[in-house]
Amino acid sequence: MRRVVFPLLLGLGGAAVLVGLGLWQLDRLEQKQAQIARIEAAIGATPTALPPAPVDPERHRFQPVEVEGTYLEGDLLVLASPKGLGPGYRVIAPFQTVEGRRILIDRGFLREGTQGLPREGGKARVTGNLDWPQETDRFTPPPDPVRGYWFARDVPAMAARLGTEPVLVVLRETSQTDTPVTPLPVDSSGLRNDHLEYAITWFGLAAVWLAMTAFLIRRVLRRRA
Repeated sequence: MRRVVFPLLLGLGGAAVLVGLGLWQLDRLEQKQAQIARIEAAIGATPTALPPAPVDPERHRFQPVEVEGTYLEGDLLVLASPKGLGPGYRVIAPFQTVEGRRILIDRGFLREGTQGLPREGGKARVTGNLDWPQETDRFTPPPDPVRGYWFARDVPAMAARLGTEPVLVVLRETSQTDTPVTPLPVDSSGLRNDHLEYAITWFGLAAVWLAMTAFLIRRVLRRRA
């Protein structure tokens, strides 16, 4: 029996660790589902007026707002390829509210090849969600000065370029109708939630570990016999 004690302890200990990892992933799954539910509730709430400056990214992210004002000159194009729409650009435009605040509006998606089409400017009423996208890191290239596009939405840098507050409203609905830009409203589809798959993987590995342990112990007992 001494010969089977070590593989038995190793098998049970390894399986316990793997099961523990699976249970941890289930706990993470529950937390992520709760987080997504909170974000969806925030996104779908009743729009309010734009919060007073300065807006707090941690507190006000995804808050629905309604603003009225005028589009200004000098919008920026950000490379994008939304699922089902193909390559193109997000249009980030400076916007002056009727209260005199200058902010950024993410007007939506412009297909590649249509960036030269005129985009309706002037007065507009916009309903959307505040957002501070976390799309940049130390590997993100700077804006292309020749082609005039950006590689990611960088709210502080874009605000500095256009002379606005570092506040971005991602458009959901607008009073304008004659525009080649397709709105890309904020939603929760970009939040990864792979914890169930990870949990299944860990539980599967635990089952395989136990099966291998049983096979090893069986071989040891056969040799002893």
